[in-house]
Amino acid sequence: MSDIIKKDGFDFAFDPAQCANCEGDCCRGESGYIWVNPKEMERIARFLKISIEEFKQEYLKKVGYRYSIKEIQKNGEFFCLFFDQGCEIYEVRPSQCRSYPFWDHFKTNKEEVCKECKGILPLR
Repeated sequence: MSDIIKKDGFDFAFDPAQCANCEGDCCRGESGYIWVNPKEMERIARFLKISIEEFKQEYLKKVGYRYSIKEIQKNGEFFCLFFDQGCEIYEVRPSQCRSYPFWDHFKTNKEEVCKECKGILPLR
């Protein structure tokens, strides 16, 4: 049985087993947003064994009416606050992280995701 993931509209596939050999290339780089919705906030806060309010205060930044996980800067790169030699909240990571690399942006920017992700495979 193959664990290779394919999605309609994308001209590449993804091998999630490659994540084990990666240094978090999708969790670091340029500054950006890691959006979380209220249900994801609840799930992550429960996983961390803290209140939603504490989670919002310590780990999120408000951008307009939405929330994004904070980043930290190291050696000129921005890292998700929860990335340290792996995702510390992998089991409850936000849907934005779960859906990577199948983001609409990469439908027309395949070269970008191929450089960033070791798990990208050409479709046959």
